[in-house]
Amino acid sequence: MNPLFTALAALLPSIGVGVLFWLAIRALVNADRTERQALAKMDAEERVADAAKARNANTETPPTGV
Repeated sequence: MNPLFTALAALLPSIGVGVLFWLAIRALVNADRTERQALAKMDAEERVADAAKARNANTETPPTGV
């Protein structure tokens, strides 16, 4: 057998594990990025809702006396 093929056959498992590791880390990073974007969107929506609630509380007039 050719020594080049022997060397490639010896490196193939390590290359395969490296590719799997890279795919796993990439998936984790993408999931983290997506989660951070979703949390930022939720926080922004909550701030808008709180601001609207504060505006409505300031514009309401207290009930008049009997």
